[in-house]
Order: sequence, then structure tokens, then C-alpha cells
Amino acid sequence: MKPSSPIPPVVLAYGLLGLIPFLAPPLVGWLLPEQAALAGRALALYGGLILSFLGGARWALAVREARVDGRVVSLAMIPTLAALAILLLPDAMRAAQLALLALALLIHGAWDVWSRGLTAWYPRLRLVLTLGAVAGLSAGALLLHG
Repeated sequence: MKPSSPIPPVVLAYGLLGLIPFLAPPLVGWLLPEQAALAGRALALYGGLILSFLGGARWALAVREARVDGRVVSLAMIPTLAALAILLLPDAMRAAQLALLALALLIHGAWDVWSRGLTAWYPRLRLVLTLGAVAGLSAGALLLHG
């Protein structure tokens, strides 16, 4: 594919729809302060799921090759383990959870944007989705931190 190849519409649509659970909880917490804790929990859980999903996607890309690169397969396990560790933090540390998930998604996003051998449109998609996810997680952390 050429570098200017468009992102497939179905992929872009589902990707953008996947930002709703990142952006809605901070909005709900702001509009309904009594629901801020529940919104923060939902945001953390979704962030952890997506971080794990991205690790699985990277793992799948690595194992489809004729010669599997054990380093990439090993690195692809880190997002799931990081998500689990972050989600095991106590509820009192919810703002820190959200900030750590945002950082982890930024790191994974950078890996996706700068990796070679991916479909030409994938880094552009990941950049948009990563920035949207990080914005939602950051807004949630700020809302909960006060």
C-alpha cells in the first residue's frame, strides 16, 4: 500500500466508536459528580481492556510471520500484564490508574506509529485513536484528582 492509502472506512468507524467509552465517563463525571467514582471505574476498566487488546493485536501480527520474532512476542505480552497490574491498584488510586493507563497507551501508540512493516494507514489510525484515548483518560484523572 502507498503511504497515502486511506484507512478502511469500517476500521475507522469502529476505531472512532471505540473512543466513546474513553470520552463519555469524564463527561458523565463532570455533569453528574455523584457518578464520578463509577465513571472513573468504568474508564479504568475500559482503558485496561484496550491496552490488553493492543498487546494481543501486536502479538497476532508477530506470530503470523513465517519466522516468529520472540522479542516482539515477548514485548506484546507487556500491555496485558501492565493493564492487570494497574487495575489491581486500590480504588483510592483511581486518578493514578487513569494516568498510568494513559502513559501505557502512549508508549504502545508510539510503538505502533514508529514500527516498520505495518499497513501504511495503521500508524495514522493508531495516532488518532491513541490521542483520543489519552485525552479521555487524562480528563478522567483530572476530574477525580480535583
